[in-house]
Amino acid sequence: MSRNVFEENFEKYADPEMYDHLYEGYQKDLNVILEWAKPNQPIIELACGTGRLTIPMAKRGFQLIGVDLHEGMLERAKQKAKEHSVSIEFLKQDCTELAIPVKSELVFMTGNSFQHFLTNEAQDALLQSVRHHLVDDGLFIFDTRNPLLDELAAIDEYEQTYSDKSGNQIIEFHRDEYNSMTQILHCHTERQIYQGETLISKEQDGISLRYSFPLEMERMLKENGFEILQAYGDWDKNELNTKSISMVYVCKTEK
Repeated sequence: MSRNVFEENFEKYADPEMYDHLYEGYQKDLNVILEWAKPNQPIIELACGTGRLTIPMAKRGFQLIGVDLHEGMLERAKQKAKEHSVSIEFLKQDCTELAIPVKSELVFMTGNSFQHFLTNEAQDALLQSVRHHLVDDGLFIFDTRNPLLDELAAIDEYEQTYSDKSGNQIIEFHRDEYNSMTQILHCHTERQIYQGETLISKEQDGISLRYSFPLEMERMLKENGFEILQAYGDWDKNELNTKSISMVYVCKTEK
């Protein structure tokens, strides 16, 4: 049985085209990944989504394998890869139980996808699965949000307004509540969609995100056979400190 509960955490990814509309232009993680990528070697991206990183890397000549558990996101990625005339192998697999018939010098996972692995068992299974698919001294690069306690301590309620790909105005009402015992942030969103001044629909969704602390991450990586080469506070490679928004790790397998 899968130890990953990610498949129960899919509501935020119900519309792959909207996901692209919101996030496709983000490139800072790509710049760091490219610093470590080597040509002529298979590179594996986990939680690849709609191909935001796999496609531009393939266009640069890298050999990519993209893995995700969400069928709709993968179908969108395949469609986009075809439109860009690049060849990428996209696989629907659970990242805690990878079964890819190659070993890679580089596996990466961005977009804070590490937070979808909600239990200690799922985190360990992910890291062991990654390690099994890396060559000796292979690299694993990933990010996760830094748990800033002043932000997590209280229930957070806020509004957000933006436009969708059709020009409709969307107003979102968010309610985030952190459980310090499980280290999981439970996020609930109610969404109103307006065409002009007319309310045309209402939606709601939720997501659960696990937070890990820096010393906890160091122990976890070491126990699962990884050595930390770099630890950044964001994809701009700023120092990791108590105010960092993220923890970005560049790790290699220990022999």
